[in-house]
Amino acid sequence: MVIFGTKIIQTQELSASVKDDSLKYKSKTILMTFGVSVILSCGTDKRHSRSTLPEQTKNGIDTLPKNNIALKENFSDEYLPVNEYLSNRLKPIRANFKRINSITTWTTTDKKELWETTEDGEATFYYQDGQLEKIITRLFGETFQQLTEYYLLNKQLSLVFEKSLRYNRPMYYDSAAMKDNNDTETFDIDKSEIAEDRSYFENGSLIHQANKQGDGSPFTNDYLEKEQKRMLEDFEKLVNLVMKR
Repeated sequence: MVIFGTKIIQTQELSASVKDDSLKYKSKTILMTFGVSVILSCGTDKRHSRSTLPEQTKNGIDTLPKNNIALKENFSDEYLPVNEYLSNRLKPIRANFKRINSITTWTTTDKKELWETTEDGEATFYYQDGQLEKIITRLFGETFQQLTEYYLLNKQLSLVFEKSLRYNRPMYYDSAAMKDNNDTETFDIDKSEIAEDRSYFENGSLIHQANKQGDGSPFTNDYLEKEQKRMLEDFEKLVNLVMKR
């Protein structure tokens, strides 16, 4: 289970035999690190959608190159239409997002390792003239990747962009594991599911959340309150990491 810097992701339950053999197949794990972008396409499911990924990954784990990451940073603040009143409230948030992403040279960047998943992760803090502007976290597990971007406005959380990639099978799940468990699939990154969410904050309060998987219907207040609590807690943990330096 992952609880830091991302939504709670339950690791896929495997049979006892897979757990027993996990060390055997662990050596075949290909770690996803930085470098290669993915072309995303969105479906209609509420939280996840299928994605088209690079041609070099078409045959799954056997051809997936090392040092490959499927999730790239976001530079486009696309969102579902909202009413005029809410749209006006989102304008300064979106303008700040574009301002931050227009910065090509940062005064300072600071990287911290995260150890919240089986394959760990990393947080990068971006400063301009001594002011923290953006935080990006990447988490890696045997069954998923998670990218989260936090944008600050007037020293407060302003926008959170979350993108997750959930694999059809664990990374080490090759043809031998498939046969041993009478399964019909091996790890195939082309069969992964992508989810994207954008959350807009105003003076510390979550005022709007949108995702490409949904039908555009607004979320309930109870749901937004839980999401607000989750993201603010994760954000505070990250800020505390650099405050201790």
